[in-house]
Amino acid sequence: MAIKSSQTLVQEALNKIKTISPEEALKLSNNNKCNLIDIRDIRELQNDGRIENSRHIPRGMLEFWLDPESVYFKDGKLDMDKEMVLFCAGGLRSALAAKSLQEMGYKKVSHIEGGFTSMKVSGFKIV
Repeated sequence: MAIKSSQTLVQEALNKIKTISPEEALKLSNNNKCNLIDIRDIRELQNDGRIENSRHIPRGMLEFWLDPESVYFKDGKLDMDKEMVLFCAGGLRSALAAKSLQEMGYKKVSHIEGGFTSMKVSGFKIV
């Protein structure tokens, strides 16, 4: 049995999902047109800070928190009519996460190219 590499999985995800630049994400966020979702681990937020106005949903809980039928569903945490814009530290985990949300049936999903690393130098406020 051949095992797909994580690199292959990320590349397959990137071929299926919408990738936006940090600048595009900042514009969406500033215009209140998206849910900016930080999927990094809590330790990453504690060590590196977080993006102002972003919502933290750990990668391991994303599908559960966004499944209305799950006992973990976070009703009211996000505006379900707005685009879900995901980011992680560098853009790999968020690509996989965006593909997963698409597979769940979410239509307005994207991820930020370069993740938190690129957002820090693109005008986002770190708190």
